[in-house]
Amino acid sequence: MTSLKGLTLFVTGASRGIGLAIALRAARDGANIAVAAKTVRPHPKLDGTIHSAAEAIEAAGGQALPIQTDIRDDAQVQAAVDATLKRFGGIDICVNNASAIALTDTLATDMKRYDLMQAVNGRGTFLVSKLCLPHLLKSARPHILTLAPPINLDPTWFAPHLAYTMAKYAMSLATLGLAEEYRGRVAVNALWPRTTIATAAIRNIVGGEEMMRRSRKPEIMADAAHLILTKPVDFSGHFLIDDEVLAAHGVTDLDRYNNSASVDLQPDLFVSQTS
Repeated sequence: MTSLKGLTLFVTGASRGIGLAIALRAARDGANIAVAAKTVRPHPKLDGTIHSAAEAIEAAGGQALPIQTDIRDDAQVQAAVDATLKRFGGIDICVNNASAIALTDTLATDMKRYDLMQAVNGRGTFLVSKLCLPHLLKSARPHILTLAPPINLDPTWFAPHLAYTMAKYAMSLATLGLAEEYRGRVAVNALWPRTTIATAAIRNIVGGEEMMRRSRKPEIMADAAHLILTKPVDFSGHFLIDDEVLAAHGVTDLDRYNNSASVDLQPDLFVSQTS
């Protein structure tokens, strides 16, 4: 199984960044993509909309369905799933990419931002997975892939940004639980980058243009995701790192993924750089 041709992917946050890169890689195989994201009109600080993403997916060789979706809203997610079924007839793969971030310490974290991260990251991942699962169970190649880190209980990952770590690990716990609950029926895995990835969140929230230069392109995550999603259903319950996935498939020259040449890459959160 080296291709996603003819399969239908439901991808949250697919209007830009890693979600769009995963969608485009699947589109090159001839996959169908439900672009479930919030942005419908151009934003001054954010590239892309669900419509521009759909155009790029179809230009790459796939079929696209843009659906405005706030994954905090139960009815909107159900409507997005229903629209995907009506257009494509089923769902084979669920990609939980949408996420909210705020790297603030406890006193600097207002509860509105805390609630947003919990609603999008933990609850949103659970909700999207739950509503896709009845349809994944009918697929011959069912998979849930969540963009979540390995669960590392080293306190140093909690102290600087406790609220974000709690919310992000909720996505990891959903992966752990679903993988066991649906073992043998649906493959459930998590993928996380070794380094920061050049996305709008890195530019606007984390570190500006300097951090962008020290990041890898989203395509490294897309290529790793493709390798995972083409594995059989018994490949499940894994917390995977992008460069390790590629290395396991013989890809060790990663320079083409660097966003800038001759710079030190910025390690991402939650991953031991010697792992």
